[in-house]
Amino acid sequence: MSAAYKILIVAPSWVGDMVMSQTLLKLLKLKHGTNCQIDVLVNSWALDVVKRMPEVNQVHVNPFGHGEFGLIKRIKLGINLRTEHYDQCFVLPNSFKSALVPFFAGIQKRTGFVGEMRYGLLNDSYKLDKLALPLMIERFCALANAGHKPDSIEFPSFSVDTQNQTKVLNRLSLNLLKPVICLCPAAEYGPAKRWPTAHFAKLASLLQAQNYQVWIMGSAKDQSIAEEIVQQASINADLHNLCGRTNLVEVIDLLATAAAVVSNDSGLMHVACALNVPVIAIYGSSSPGFTPPLSKQAVIQKITLECAPCFARTCKFGHYNCLQGISPEVIFQQISQVVK
Repeated sequence: MSAAYKILIVAPSWVGDMVMSQTLLKLLKLKHGTNCQIDVLVNSWALDVVKRMPEVNQVHVNPFGHGEFGLIKRIKLGINLRTEHYDQCFVLPNSFKSALVPFFAGIQKRTGFVGEMRYGLLNDSYKLDKLALPLMIERFCALANAGHKPDSIEFPSFSVDTQNQTKVLNRLSLNLLKPVICLCPAAEYGPAKRWPTAHFAKLASLLQAQNYQVWIMGSAKDQSIAEEIVQQASINADLHNLCGRTNLVEVIDLLATAAAVVSNDSGLMHVACALNVPVIAIYGSSSPGFTPPLSKQAVIQKITLECAPCFARTCKFGHYNCLQGISPEVIFQQISQVVK
């Protein structure tokens, strides 16, 4: 029996991109057989998240901080990975530094888009045609298909740890006696992707009045946004601010219990879609034409404006009309339609 084909994935740094990269892993399993070995090099925060992807065999932790070049450390990591004898590596970030580790690991076939002048570091490289490959998932999967969009692409799908789910519910004194609507009000990219906190607060009140409980999900950095929602809501009997009280893998298991998730275009939107729960995805400055919610249960909420999508972090006009114009009542009606 021949040895299984061994692949290393240099993963993206953003949560949403990490989720979408699972589409590539699924395609590689189809191409090289289910016994091919796929290992992933990721930032430490994503360690447990990647383990929820059944395609992943082994996870290596990327020790570099955001923006850190660390040439010597990259050389040493590459040399340490030589013992794995990988047949191929896919470098998903487009930065120069992200291609260094596979080069020094001596991986025979190093695949990626040209990016920041990476000739030599990559020996199986493609020039990105943004018109032919408008979606991020298409770009990832094209790397396994000679630079072209595959005929079909599977959506991401995460596994759920039900034992951990129960443990987290008990630790946070939560229950599922009432249907849960999860709100994900943050977007790390900037305020031009964040639906107003006042709108989230009004929606939370409308939901509680109809016998839903509302959980606000996010990291410790999102606590202030979540607290604003709690303070502005007219009803907060069943409103729980969970931001900063869970790690990312616990958020995955909690989102899986939701009757629906309301989210900005963010990493948690993509996580919720990978759990196949109904998602109301709110778009402001960004576009579903580039990073759409990858789920048949997702509903996109976006209004058409002359200035949108601008892809800016902040609104240059200061009005944020692309988000202000989406009313809580509209989102509430959409939840009523998708919740069974």
